Amino acid sequence: MTLRPRISSLSALCACLAAGSYFAGGAPARADSIRYAVRDLGTLGGAFSAGNSINNLRWVSGASLLSGNAVQHATLWFNGYQFDLGTPGGLNSAVAWPVKNDHGLIVGNGEINTTDPLGENFCRYGTGLECRGFAWQHGIMTTLSTLGGDNGYAAGANNRGLIVGWAENTTHDPTCTPPQVLQYEAVYWTPNFAIHMLSPLPGDADSAAVAINNLEQIVGISGPCADADGGGAAHAVLWQNGTPVDLGNLGGTIFNTADSINDRGEIVGFSELPGNTTFHAFRWTASTGIQDLGTLPGDTLSEALSVNDRGQIVGGSCDASFNCRAFLWEHGVMRDLNTMIPSRSPLYLNFAGDITEDGVIGGLAFDQQTQVAPAFIATPHEAAGHTAAPPQSHLVPLPPQLRARLREWALHRISVPRR
Repeated sequence: MTLRPRISSLSALCACLAAGSYFAGGAPARADSIRYAVRDLGTLGGAFSAGNSINNLRWVSGASLLSGNAVQHATLWFNGYQFDLGTPGGLNSAVAWPVKNDHGLIVGNGEINTTDPLGENFCRYGTGLECRGFAWQHGIMTTLSTLGGDNGYAAGANNRGLIVGWAENTTHDPTCTPPQVLQYEAVYWTPNFAIHMLSPLPGDADSAAVAINNLEQIVGISGPCADADGGGAAHAVLWQNGTPVDLGNLGGTIFNTADSINDRGEIVGFSELPGNTTFHAFRWTASTGIQDLGTLPGDTLSEALSVNDRGQIVGGSCDASFNCRAFLWEHGVMRDLNTMIPSRSPLYLNFAGDITEDGVIGGLAFDQQTQVAPAFIATPHEAAGHTAAPPQSHLVPLPPQLRARLREWALHRISVPRR
């Protein structure tokens, strides 16, 4: 794979970002006339990268494997450049969720150079190191505090600089599944990085906050400890003025997770169906409650990862073998994004991780020519004459090694349960 240029100095990065910091607004065209120009964002030398977040400045952030495919780092892609954000001191890091901040704040998780005394695997890198949330801004990475325990995780941020995530306290929680030992709770950090706890639902022991909008509404999960990959997500939750509200479910009793909330209060995520055998993407509003968005034809599971203020929802739809297709849902219809890009593109879009207010999408793809799985950015445009015929939807099976990596990526995001 030919790599995009890497920015090696902070001054070059700041100059590049300042030159391109804009928001291209405008009303969307008809949904059936929209096509996407898609671009391979490259990797940091490894065989896999994921664009899990994109803000309205079109900064794509996520994670990329380094050469050798043994270590991954949080990564920023912008205007044809890619930048290794580093770690809080350990081996691995990632921006794992959509970060809705348009002022240069990026948050994620990473290892510090300290062995976890309890042998937990909080961020699922398997190295034995403690994990922390981090905040990156103006080239400086700040390690975020916990509630007294050994590990923490940052997932989202809003334009006021409030950061949400979850962190361990010092309580040995009997509801945990080994190797998890300590209780963890949803938290938010203020712009000066002071930490504050959010209570779980009454009767639940643990919780995690995943996303926050500009009205300071927060969403995530609440349930027993189980383990730190979301196995305790008995309830999808909205925190309104600090009070948790159960969003309901699609019939299942586990793995019910709210992933994203827009400034209109629309919430998306995924929920198990009756019997706890599979899960579907959902949309929730105060007036309609929780709604099943289904899957693309032939698939068995789906997850909604992000929603913008126009109500456009993106995510992934997968078959039973975890061969996945990125989707865009709007006006009651779920569309395979692969039918909306040029048929000559070698990229097959597996997951759409985030979407801007003007419909630009970041995610992860598979390059059918190089057999590498890179991050992508997809920019919408109106097809000439509204008559362009899209290619037929089809499923591209991933090589087993990359399919396993995709599952591992999803597990890092407390999204896909262990089966």
